[in-house]
Amino acid sequence: MPQRMTYVDGYGIRYLEYASASTTKTLLLLHGIGASADRWSRVIPTLSKYFHVIVPDVIGFGYSDKPTVEYTMDFYIEFFQAFLENLKIPKAILVGSSFGGHLATEFAIRFNRRVDKLILTSPAGIMRTSTPVLDAYIMAALYPTYENALHAFRNMAYDPDVVDEVTVTDFVNRMRLPNAKYAFMSTLLGMRYAQKLQGRIAKIICPTLLVWGDSDKMIPVQFAKEYNEIPNSHLVVIKNCGHTPYVEKPMAFNKVLLKFLLNSDENET
Repeated sequence: MPQRMTYVDGYGIRYLEYASASTTKTLLLLHGIGASADRWSRVIPTLSKYFHVIVPDVIGFGYSDKPTVEYTMDFYIEFFQAFLENLKIPKAILVGSSFGGHLATEFAIRFNRRVDKLILTSPAGIMRTSTPVLDAYIMAALYPTYENALHAFRNMAYDPDVVDEVTVTDFVNRMRLPNAKYAFMSTLLGMRYAQKLQGRIAKIICPTLLVWGDSDKMIPVQFAKEYNEIPNSHLVVIKNCGHTPYVEKPMAFNKVLLKFLLNSDENET
């Protein structure tokens, strides 16, 4: 993994960077709550053939620093602004999953001229209540045993066999790091009490793609209709897939993304 470090307000931020010989256009991947940059590993090799790919461990997660602060959406937006400035990225394609989708959506609302295109994968932010699958994931974060994490990840997927030992062990190890549980719970509260997206996402002006698994039990696909407010948006539902299409169906996920990103004329009509 081409790991790099940058410092945002003195906090160390780990990120992965993949240069492309074919373009300088930046594609930035934002992971979900409790996850890390490595969660995107199954789709990066293909995407990096077409784009300059940058994948951070968002502050508070992965192997980035986890300061004792309030992890509000405003805090994350300020962090993300500074991260882009550090890497001298004036404009990017944003791909956000779950919590990362909430962050990408909020950034596109506030700084719509800095987002070239937006891809939201089972994004958080609209759903205001929990689900049993999300509850199990929170339990695994607070009590990070192998058994709890395995149970949570298998519940999250359509096909439980897609969950491997590396994924489970890495999650357990990261949630045992100092301040990891605090950052996780503070982020949950920050999302819960964030300004509502309804009535505001119409401010997003860039072409937007929503990608959802038809069997997502963490954030069910029924919430996709709330994003119809975005003027230039459309939804693709991946069959036999749970909460993380880029993990469960990487080839299908890449096909959908590349069609949207490379056939711009077709998708902007």
